[in-house]
Amino acid sequence: MDAIRYNAPRRLLTIARGHPYERNAFANLFTGLDDFDVCHVEQPVAQRLLNPKTAREFDVILCYDMPGVDFTATAPPGQVLPDPLFQENYLAMLRAGIGMVYMHHALAAWPSWPAYADILGGRFHYAAATLHGRDWPDSGYRHGVTHRVRRVGNHPVTKGIPDSFDMTDELYLCPIFEEHIVPLLRSDYRFEESNFYSAGLAVAGRINDRQGWSHPIGSNLVGWVKSHGSSPIVYLQGGDDPEALGNTHFKRLVHNAVHWVCSTQAHSWARKRPPAHA
Repeated sequence: MDAIRYNAPRRLLTIARGHPYERNAFANLFTGLDDFDVCHVEQPVAQRLLNPKTAREFDVILCYDMPGVDFTATAPPGQVLPDPLFQENYLAMLRAGIGMVYMHHALAAWPSWPAYADILGGRFHYAAATLHGRDWPDSGYRHGVTHRVRRVGNHPVTKGIPDSFDMTDELYLCPIFEEHIVPLLRSDYRFEESNFYSAGLAVAGRINDRQGWSHPIGSNLVGWVKSHGSSPIVYLQGGDDPEALGNTHFKRLVHNAVHWVCSTQAHSWARKRPPAHA
């Protein structure tokens, strides 16, 4: 871990694009994070920075991006497999221990790269796929859901967060590897197909449609921590639009996550985690 900086001012790299987003609302999410210099870069240029050599320049990398999904393909969504060198560099970066925070649609990134789902702890599917030997339909989405988020246990990422709070956001119905992650946040929403719409139908132009679509009941987890290699990882499912990004409690969660993944405590925890887990 001696290759990673811990002296103030600490450095945060934020990555976005591959999915539409409100730039000002996203930038405002980091106001008040005064002990970090924030550098922002968009895909696909960001891929050049995700390697162990460049990662040494940052204490935390936050991903709000969705590379690997091509909506301009003849039969969308097309899937782009990342270059083998990129895959090698990304995994080497995690072995080096860079702290990672992933948000919202990052769960749908790199669908043709199985290791990426293991890094995050789940995957949102725009098309039917096989994951961990199981066949899955395309995932479900629902915009503008007002739901109650409940804090699960005590963790530095949830410090200062009330036991529960309301948030209006987009939610996902998709596979999540509960057995391999440490839960932080659960939603009171019912994660069943009747409450969601088909992502595959949406890509085909049938917005907010579920006709003929079926999906297993899903997890109500909307935030968790895990590790991969020596890297501590936080995933927060929130953050679809300006209202969600502006939620006071969600902003606090993001700030806490950024601080935790670059802490000595988080790195020690990640190094001690069993290597054979998703």
